[in-house]
Amino acid sequence: MHPTPRAAAIAAALVALAGLPGCGLSGSEKESMSHKESLVIGVKEDQPALGVKRPDGTYEGFDVDVATYIAGRLGIPKSRLTFRTTNSSVREKALADGTVDMIVATYSITAKRKMKVTFGGPYYVAHQDTFVRADAAAINDVRDLKGKRICEVTGSNSWRRVIEERKVAAQPVTVNTYGACMDALAAGRLDAVSTDDLILAGFAAGRPGRMINAPFTDEKYGVGLRKGDLKGCEEVNRAITRMYQDGTAQRLLTKWFGKSGLKLNTSVPQFEGCS
Repeated sequence: MHPTPRAAAIAAALVALAGLPGCGLSGSEKESMSHKESLVIGVKEDQPALGVKRPDGTYEGFDVDVATYIAGRLGIPKSRLTFRTTNSSVREKALADGTVDMIVATYSITAKRKMKVTFGGPYYVAHQDTFVRADAAAINDVRDLKGKRICEVTGSNSWRRVIEERKVAAQPVTVNTYGACMDALAAGRLDAVSTDDLILAGFAAGRPGRMINAPFTDEKYGVGLRKGDLKGCEEVNRAITRMYQDGTAQRLLTKWFGKSGLKLNTSVPQFEGCS
């Protein structure tokens, strides 16, 4: 029995559609960063040992190296990566509007952020600690921050962990970046900077002062992706697992923080799960 002209036309159209690039992918998969041939990656520019913008416009640091490794495992070489400064206050917006495809910038995974962002990882679990001037002998624990001026970086949760979670009546002072926090501390406009130990270790390497070495949280550094990019999240998690298994994570941690005195974790972190 021969097909009618109408049936034949429909069949031909279906065959043509099947041959188009990406027609075998769902809408969400086609939008996944894992299918892109180049990536724009959000990083910090003023966090020593994590994300620093050099005078020539290129970036360096642990986060930059981790992002480069993950992209490489996705088949995207360094030559097709563009790094872009993405401060804490604009991270969610930058992912939502497509300014960046991925963020690797000491981006702690929280329940509130997971409502707007899909997180891969964590790629490292840091711990919140506190950095003070060398003459601040009375500050040796988070509870000693009562009545003290601490840094409140726009878009960061670190100050909340002191005041809201630990119920310490410190006085938050709003500053745009952690680099500016450290400048304000040195100038006497702040009494302490409390945030992730990796961030503090990077700054401490070149500034006077001391780490009080009294960590009190787990900060799960995630790879931020556009909300709903589950395919990208799964690929990122596979890359992070491989990074720890092949020794790259240990090499990078030693490279950037080996002289800091911090106890570095070199085992695969427990993933949050893609959602």
